[in-house]
Amino acid sequence: MNFFQLSCFVAVARTLNFARAAEELNITQPAVTHQIHSLETELEVKLFHRTTRTVELTPDGFLFLDDAKKLLAISEHAKARMIRSKRETARLFSIGGHSYEALMLLPDVLRAMRTEYPDIHPRLQIVPAAMSGRVLEEEQMDVILGFQETIGSKFSGVYKELVKIPVFCVCPKSNPIAKQKQVSIADLKQDSLLLENPFVGPSSLSQLRSYMLYERSSSDFQVCDSPEAASILVRAGYGVAIHAGLPVPADNYLVSVPLTDLPPLSFGAYYKTLKGRPMLKRFIELLRKQLSEG
Repeated sequence: MNFFQLSCFVAVARTLNFARAAEELNITQPAVTHQIHSLETELEVKLFHRTTRTVELTPDGFLFLDDAKKLLAISEHAKARMIRSKRETARLFSIGGHSYEALMLLPDVLRAMRTEYPDIHPRLQIVPAAMSGRVLEEEQMDVILGFQETIGSKFSGVYKELVKIPVFCVCPKSNPIAKQKQVSIADLKQDSLLLENPFVGPSSLSQLRSYMLYERSSSDFQVCDSPEAASILVRAGYGVAIHAGLPVPADNYLVSVPLTDLPPLSFGAYYKTLKGRPMLKRFIELLRKQLSEG
């Protein structure tokens, strides 16, 4: 069954005349007859009583007419939607991040982008670091936000630094550490540590993790799948989190204190090229400006 057969059936049912139906459809009468016969064969019913003078719908034809009209209406609606979509030509702009924190930077930037590019259609997605190089090379994403050294040396595109970010200790306001402007690893000897996924972040961070865990037992630390999970455990009193990323938003319970044992990490944008991509160039300019002011 196809939509051409349905169109022939509905036209004949409306006119009760094969010749007039063929004229409406701008095809030959034998073509209409062939399509009706094929449809009847497939459905294994007779749709019309035909004589040399009259054409009438059979009871099965009456039952099928409503379904045929609905199917044709769906087809016309789908066609109209595709035509309208082509006319509107929304520009897809795909932004990836290695964490939700990176994407949470974007509301103000995307608001500005919408003003300058009214037809922009942002698509946001968390992209694992191991997949980032491939999706950029294959142009499945326009840009991915993350730390330097996280994609790997095989990526042949560009890394643009946007800001330097310290590694933070995230603790409750009730913890004495919260009153300090900065802390060292030595200051955390009495605290249980909540560490993020060891496969996330640059190599320098992995070295810091190893140093922090030296002479600690397995009961003195816990590895968390995400910064959000670590923050929940901090709130629940399970320790302090070592946070490789953007500062946790200020609230009434948690405080982010910079660690002094590691130089700030480079956070930026990975992309294949800026050549011929003014929208991507403007996005990076706006994000860099926001981060530098923040």
